[in-house]
Amino acid sequence: MIRVLVVDDESLIRTGFTHILNTANDIEVVAAVPGGQAVRTAQELQPDVVLLDIRMPDVDGLTILADLRSMPQPPVVAMLTTFDTDEYVATALRSGAAGFLLKDTDPEQLPHLVRTLAQGETALSSQVTRLVVDGYLGNGVREPAARLADRLTERERAVLVLMAEGLANPDIGERLHLSTGTVKGHVTNVLAKLQVSSRVQAALIAERSGLLTPEGEGAR
Repeated sequence: MIRVLVVDDESLIRTGFTHILNTANDIEVVAAVPGGQAVRTAQELQPDVVLLDIRMPDVDGLTILADLRSMPQPPVVAMLTTFDTDEYVATALRSGAAGFLLKDTDPEQLPHLVRTLAQGETALSSQVTRLVVDGYLGNGVREPAARLADRLTERERAVLVLMAEGLANPDIGERLHLSTGTVKGHVTNVLAKLQVSSRVQAALIAERSGLLTPEGEGAR
């Protein structure tokens, strides 16, 4: 059972996420609380995954993220956003956020995204990637990212595209007809060649390099 803590100052968001996730037979929302109760609740209940609003009126979501990540056994944390707060994205990535979920995420996708997070993978939808890329990589030219992507083999580029779509290793393996172990090796190589430490950062480079455009998808 995947234990989830939802943190948002809007009661409607807390109620909605709780209802959607509790319909899955392998997910349990152990608590849904406003920001001021987040750290104490996480310490008491030890959730596997925390869905945390990136910006709340009375408390800084980035401060909560840092506090959660400093716990002895930190949960996986994904930020909830409406993406009117792009200036916070780079800091959240560098502080250990494992992904970004739009608050209006398709209810059918939400349990899958939580499972992805619980498996230690990144949950970053394709809609989110395009919105956050400038906030993380800046507004510079595309060439540096393109040169990094050119280091990848054709198979590694195919893996990177699926990583950017938010697929976990087993799902990538199924799509490309590869074993999970082989996919894990490709992911390690991709991160090393792109000179990044997380799948989120790799996804953003994929976007900036053009791999996620209709023309770039031919790299699959």
